Amino acid sequence: MAPDPDAPRGASPALQAYVALLLRWNRALNLVSRADEAAIWSRHVEDSRQLAALIPAGVTRAIDLGSGAGFPGLVLAIETGIPFDLVEADQRKAAFLREAIRVTGAPACVHAVRISHANLQPAPLVTARALAPLPDLMDLAVPLLAPGGTCLFPKGATASSELTAAAARWHMRVDTTPSRTGSGGVILRISEISRVGSSS
Repeated sequence: MAPDPDAPRGASPALQAYVALLLRWNRALNLVSRADEAAIWSRHVEDSRQLAALIPAGVTRAIDLGSGAGFPGLVLAIETGIPFDLVEADQRKAAFLREAIRVTGAPACVHAVRISHANLQPAPLVTARALAPLPDLMDLAVPLLAPGGTCLFPKGATASSELTAAAARWHMRVDTTPSRTGSGGVILRISEISRVGSSS
């Protein structure tokens, strides 16, 4: 496969193969907006890749919720070599993810079920991108998060109000990192999580 001239410096052949496959499948599945195709690397891939630097040391497994086209979970599996369980209820998107895993050799497995029905062993890392407001996202993520685990959630301009709303349900430590790819966006690194009113 010829190198992608739009790929950023350091993008692996596997990551370039994934993007090429995504753009081919996008004609039929609308995995990303057609308007985003020209900016696929900056708007979606690099937005996902930046999470790698925030993954805690020693993480050996992760779960990505609402994986869609593979952001951020499949990108992170390709980049880091960490095995990811990708939860995506849409059967056609799940089929794309399985083909992308085959093409790239990424250490990932697709679960084509609703998140609430995912029968998975909790993992030390849970990720999700553009899935739900933070209070609802925490309700989905925490049952799949191992004790002492960490969540990584990219968020946009509503991050502050979402954190305020989530604080009514959850005690948590939140570290925020400005997004390198989205103006006003942040990455929430959430740990030390317990439900408000819980005795634990």
